Amino acid sequence: MLAYVLRRLVLLVPTLFGILVINFLVVQAAPGGPVERMIAQIKGRGIDATARVSGAGQEDVRQTGRSPTDSGEAASKYRGARGLPPELIREIERQFGFDRPAHERFWKMLKSYAAFDFGQSFFRDRSVVELVLDKMPVSLSLGLWTTLLVYLISIPLGVAKAVRDGSRFDVWSSTVVILGNAIPAFLFAILLIVLFAGGRYFSWFPLRGLVSDNWVDLSWPGRIADYFWHIALPVFSMVIGGFAGLTMLTKNSFLEEIHKQYVVTARSKGLSERRVLYGHVFRNAMLIVIAGFPSAFVGALFTGSLLTEVIFSLDGLGLLGFESAVNRDYPVMFGTLYFFTLLGLVLNLLSDLTYHVVDPRIDFESREV
Repeated sequence: MLAYVLRRLVLLVPTLFGILVINFLVVQAAPGGPVERMIAQIKGRGIDATARVSGAGQEDVRQTGRSPTDSGEAASKYRGARGLPPELIREIERQFGFDRPAHERFWKMLKSYAAFDFGQSFFRDRSVVELVLDKMPVSLSLGLWTTLLVYLISIPLGVAKAVRDGSRFDVWSSTVVILGNAIPAFLFAILLIVLFAGGRYFSWFPLRGLVSDNWVDLSWPGRIADYFWHIALPVFSMVIGGFAGLTMLTKNSFLEEIHKQYVVTARSKGLSERRVLYGHVFRNAMLIVIAGFPSAFVGALFTGSLLTEVIFSLDGLGLLGFESAVNRDYPVMFGTLYFFTLLGLVLNLLSDLTYHVVDPRIDFESREV
């Protein structure tokens, strides 16, 4: 097993490299950039930073009949740069590292990432590591509690539905599952705010932040209660939107195992139904459920929590990554991408190790990675 783990760890490097290359190329082809955004800020036009416009010069030609070079100004490849000194444009490029070719910027980024140096944010005046560490408690809280509760609810419910397949309980619980699968988590979040967070009816829960402003002044029991008070509605909204798929996966996995020959043999030997289900079927049926844990956790940690963070004013990693993409804050954008990619790859490895723990008969040593 050790050789398999070492092979997987070695494969992390080319996988990370490939993902960073693809995303770097996509970013280079996308319109806009930090230089355009800074130029727009200088001129007081923040929206114009979202488009790269060699067409700006064409616009000037249509309006004045002259090109920038005709008017004695240096031609610029950035939108809105007309009228700004060329020295200022070059200084902005140097500030963001855009005075170098793209391949040089990429290799410099790789060397820094190899030393876990993610640089400084372009627009927040803080290091990427500080920003990630500052936002991580929010996202970890949402991701861990959501994933834990989803599994604690979905697995027993899926097993109960499989054992009672076709019964009234199965039909009614399937209705709940279908509703949970059909309605997005953010709609549940809005409904919870309207009902319980002062939206219209009750003001039982806070609407902003992970803890109260006076959290440091509270006792430890008070801090714990305050934390769960704030996290209750966001986590509940994500659990409602996330448990449906895992419940049906568990049920179908159990149904497939229940009808296999080894289960019939176990029952013919006089074993109790509980012993058959949890001593034989459970271990095999849970393999496919365990396989989905890494993607479920990473999804809850980042993509699944993005809208929840926005709705409940929770400043986490999902919101940080989204804002950095919108604002073209490349160090933060690639830093969070690197973090989540590495986390996902490590969790996939842990998932394989859990396979072996659940069923020691699974031998990864004999497989090619």
